[in-house]
Amino acid sequence: MPGVTYCREISDVHGALVGLRAELQHRLALIDQHGDIDDLPRLTLVFEAADTTLRRLARYWDTIREKDDPKTSPAVDAFEYVLFAGPQARIHVLATSQLATGILGEGRENFSTKVMGRVTTRTWERLAPEIHPTPEPNTQPGHVHVVQGWNTHPTQVLLLTDDEAAAGITATVTEED
Repeated sequence: MPGVTYCREISDVHGALVGLRAELQHRLALIDQHGDIDDLPRLTLVFEAADTTLRRLARYWDTIREKDDPKTSPAVDAFEYVLFAGPQARIHVLATSQLATGILGEGRENFSTKVMGRVTTRTWERLAPEIHPTPEPNTQPGHVHVVQGWNTHPTQVLLLTDDEAAAGITATVTEED
């Protein structure tokens, strides 16, 4: 699909994140020079299975890292940098995760909206500790809680088959061309 880069291999994810960091730095330099970047398109990083992917990126880096390279994976570092500075430069992150343990400490705080469905009390307390009491879980498909700030809202989300979702995305991309 035009405008979409899908990375299946961890080496490709690594390269894409390092490239996204470079784009972020470019955009931040433009902000410093011109004050705004409203004419640049918004970029959205959809980061699936964040816990697993971040662990795999760290292991991948351990296998390719040279003696003088930093210990922390540049891709993991880039992900954290995009979480912190990306919105200022019109780069946004949508991440999926089971426990968000791989999204380091303060990094979790950069998600202004959390959508949680069928989570345990333990997971709720990790991701939305500011909400008391923990809402009763709803196991009905499509029922989630949306957490923003100190508020939670029970919400019904779209339930689409893979074919319906692909058709919707393809139609949207085609209409914009």
